Amino acid sequence: MSLPPPPGAPASGGVPLSRRSLAPDLSRGVMLLVIAVVHAHVFQEMVGGDPQAPGAAFDAATTVFVMTFAEGRGYPMFAALFGYGLARVHLRRVAEGQPWPRVRSLVRRRGRWLVLIGLLHTVLLFFGDIIAVYGLIALMFAGLLHVGDRRLLAHGFTWMALGTLVYAFLNTVPSFTDPAAGGGVLTGSPLADMVTRLFTWPVMTPMLLMTSVFPFAVGVWAARRRVMEEPGLHLGLLRRSAFAGIPVAVLGGLPYGLASAGLWETAGAAETGLAWLHLLTGYAGGFGYAALIALLAVRLGDRRGPVVRALAATGQRSMTCYLLQSAGWAVLFPPYALGLASGLSGLGSVLVGAAVWLATVVIADVMRRTGARGPAERLLRWGTYREPRSGAATVTAEARSGG
Repeated sequence: MSLPPPPGAPASGGVPLSRRSLAPDLSRGVMLLVIAVVHAHVFQEMVGGDPQAPGAAFDAATTVFVMTFAEGRGYPMFAALFGYGLARVHLRRVAEGQPWPRVRSLVRRRGRWLVLIGLLHTVLLFFGDIIAVYGLIALMFAGLLHVGDRRLLAHGFTWMALGTLVYAFLNTVPSFTDPAAGGGVLTGSPLADMVTRLFTWPVMTPMLLMTSVFPFAVGVWAARRRVMEEPGLHLGLLRRSAFAGIPVAVLGGLPYGLASAGLWETAGAAETGLAWLHLLTGYAGGFGYAALIALLAVRLGDRRGPVVRALAATGQRSMTCYLLQSAGWAVLFPPYALGLASGLSGLGSVLVGAAVWLATVVIADVMRRTGARGPAERLLRWGTYREPRSGAATVTAEARSGG
């Protein structure tokens, strides 16, 4: 997300980094660490372990930490930023005088490409894809960009209440949601893994969709107020979101973390209730993390050290880095590749996840230094903004800025 280009900027050039809003890029870059840790830990948990083995108690503590601070806390923020980005595209286009049907067509075209990329991601790399979920949201809920705040938030809160309850119930039925139960995620056969991912996709994608509509709607609401582009004008909101949302997420996630680690026996309605509480407070955590990073962006001002530039570059190429993470899991964890999952402790999985994230940060920074965009972002931009009749790409302010 960026500010509009200055008057007289060359049509073929990108928006200078100095004119980009730091908060969204920095948020994406940092929160990819949360997603990497969660995914690496999921692979380690698929293999399981002996609860009586040395170090098992430490693994349980790691599970509690991951479930409390990371699981279900990263994706809400990305869904909100996805809504934020689409809303900014809509607002710019409307300001330029373009009719709503044309804007809606562009949003839905972007959604179709996201679904395609997400399906390929699932088949080739990872069963927990989120890209196609955002594509379906763009296809199914594009109309929310064009309604008033009251209807927008009413729609979002309805999905928050009902969608998360259904998800929590299904998430407590292991045979329904656990790909490992089918024996096809970490097997000795890449073909079996691929087939299982393909058959899991129609189950996982709607479940993730149910929990993503609410943060998407909140992101649209925030974009109308330019909260992430002008964080200095919304310090009160950001402080409340950060310093209330994160503690709420910790308190709400701890019981489910204890249950997931086997330290608290639950079953039936109690287990579903803990899962629902974990999901609901995860929204507060995701918004809180984003708000805290936005406050950091305000504190940084115009300062851009090497670490901040690298993290922002990662956020600018977030889809590419997300896909690179999945490529890392495909190389590191399956038994027909390096097979690390079976020998990792809980803490080891967290460290591996952080290392994979760090590698993507380095790659993104190299791209920044060489002036290269992420290949996934380039593909999505081409598919979204190309002129269908002539096949030529239409370069717009949104396309240049990643909107």
